Amino acid sequence: MSHTGSVWTDGLEPGRQAVALGVAAVLTIVAIDVLLVGELSFFFDLCFIVLCLGLALVVRAHDFFTVGVLPPLMMLAVFTLLGAVAPETVADRGDGLVQALVSGLAHHSGALVAGYAVCLGTLWMRQRTIRQRSDVRGSDSQRLPS
Repeated sequence: MSHTGSVWTDGLEPGRQAVALGVAAVLTIVAIDVLLVGELSFFFDLCFIVLCLGLALVVRAHDFFTVGVLPPLMMLAVFTLLGAVAPETVADRGDGLVQALVSGLAHHSGALVAGYAVCLGTLWMRQRTIRQRSDVRGSDSQRLPS
């Protein structure tokens, strides 16, 4: 029997590699934005949403949960890192780690919600497609040859 899978149903990367890709990409986006603008801007927000979509598209079906919980964790990690190293990029210069974390999450909550919704929606559509495909294969295998 030939394999008729696709990237949409099978994915490309295991969960661990998708997480590593996501972390590397989000840190690259942060570095570019901070170097160009001096703080996180709308550029970060847009790239974060696109990154969430990309991760939902490349992960293998077996690891949907891993990528499904990744967007808020990536955002939390970014703002924790920036709050510890360069709080002025997400908050006022004198703010501490916790205030920078809260300010960063508040200012970029739209990107977090949109990225998370895009990620979960994409994973849901992929899961639905996989179930439909397996239902079709199951009904085909139950037919008797004539």
